Amino acid sequence: MKRQKAVFYCSQVRFCTKKHFACLHEAVSVKAGLLRAFTRAAVNLKRIKNYKVWQDGNQPKQLITNKFMQKKIDYLHNNPVEAEIVDEPEHYLYSSARDYAGTKGLLDIEFI
Repeated sequence: MKRQKAVFYCSQVRFCTKKHFACLHEAVSVKAGLLRAFTRAAVNLKRIKNYKVWQDGNQPKQLITNKFMQKKIDYLHNNPVEAEIVDEPEHYLYSSARDYAGTKGLLDIEFI
């Protein structure tokens, strides 16, 4: 694979420091590393031409019972808590958990 040369542009040259260049160089290195990894992951797959980004494993499930549906809703509502964005699901501004907790959310939802 051809090695890329990092080129940096700075709109205000007087504010560019060695620290800025080091951060930019690191970002370019990370990007190049990710592209290499995505390319390697796609090498043996006929359906993917360049890069494989998403991992396999999407397995859709039909929501048959109320118990199973509630389990999936709880899982979705708890994602911001697991990511340590908020302490409680209903505290996340963009979640329907707010509506389920009795607080009006940003979007109109249909309760299941």
